[in-house]
Amino acid sequence: MSTLPNLDQSSLSSNRLYSLDALRGFDMFWIMGADEVFHTMFKATDSPIWGFFAHQFSHPEWHGFRFYDLIFPLFLFMAGVATPFSLGKEIEKGKNREQLLLKVIKRGLVLALLGVVYNNGLEIKPIEEIRFGSVLARIGLGYMFANIIYLYTKRPMVQAIWFGGILMFYYLLLKFNAAPGFPAGDLSQEGNFASYMDRLIMPGRLYKGNHDPEGFTSTIPAISTGLLGILTGNYLKNDSSTGVQKTKRMAMFGVLFIVMALIWNIDFPINKNLWSSSFVLMVGGISLLLLSLFYYIIDVKGYQKWSFFFRIIGMNSILIYMSGVFINWEYSTDSLFHWLGQLLGDPFNAVAMAICYTGIKWYFLYFMYQKKVFLRV
Repeated sequence: MSTLPNLDQSSLSSNRLYSLDALRGFDMFWIMGADEVFHTMFKATDSPIWGFFAHQFSHPEWHGFRFYDLIFPLFLFMAGVATPFSLGKEIEKGKNREQLLLKVIKRGLVLALLGVVYNNGLEIKPIEEIRFGSVLARIGLGYMFANIIYLYTKRPMVQAIWFGGILMFYYLLLKFNAAPGFPAGDLSQEGNFASYMDRLIMPGRLYKGNHDPEGFTSTIPAISTGLLGILTGNYLKNDSSTGVQKTKRMAMFGVLFIVMALIWNIDFPINKNLWSSSFVLMVGGISLLLLSLFYYIIDVKGYQKWSFFFRIIGMNSILIYMSGVFINWEYSTDSLFHWLGQLLGDPFNAVAMAICYTGIKWYFLYFMYQKKVFLRV
């Protein structure tokens, strides 16, 4: 395995975080089709091992946590990590904060608009049939408010207070309120206060009728997910510790957050649908562990070549996410590889097609990379 020059030094703070592109690509890899490989393998073999992984690549009905729940908040966390290296650099150059504020708001609203397109396509519909809550809207709004806090708070300690304060506020909001007819603190899908507020204030339709997992109210704690990323990015960029020390501290805080999440889970269950405060700590802890691993291998030790596969995805993550609206990837896969499925026959033809489906998307991104075409918002 070839290596880059060792970056385990304080000057690392001025360099690009190659690990961030790789981790972003690792994150997107699972939702661009790789998760289906586990589901099709389980159906083909009925093996409990494949069954375990397939189970982890599905969401709990309500309370609980599986690996698949991490993918969405990990992306928002990484958007926060990038902030001190992008927005922070603009501040250091003397850019006006009001101009940067407009830039942040524009990006957040554009992502929210792309989320509407992703949900509904380019089609004129009555307002009541449009779903406004979306993954991209949650990322955009969480990023936007977290970056506004970053712009107007100079000290990381103040940002940390915002991080904890938002989580506690959301906990108290749901703990002492509920939908009419339900006892205070009810966390059922119909009775929780966040879903009730969304039913009152959100236009259009909700994803589950009486609840939207990307609703407006549950975006409040998502701001803390972005803030945790900003705090992490601040630490990586500005702290004078060595890369090894930074790795250890990120991992330590990752473990601490997971323990705190499991304790809080007793009273405030880990729940992606509600983006509960315990959920923020759980995904934040795992995100820190993953970033510490990727950071140590790629940026500290310099082993970068292996990550090229993921970086290709990470550098065009929005493009591949939105591509499904305009490109029929299933049709493309079947057109090119139907013969392979015929040769293999049941039950492994579905596995092969899932692999090919993911591979076609990757080669599309590789082509975009070679042409230097990147979708930036």
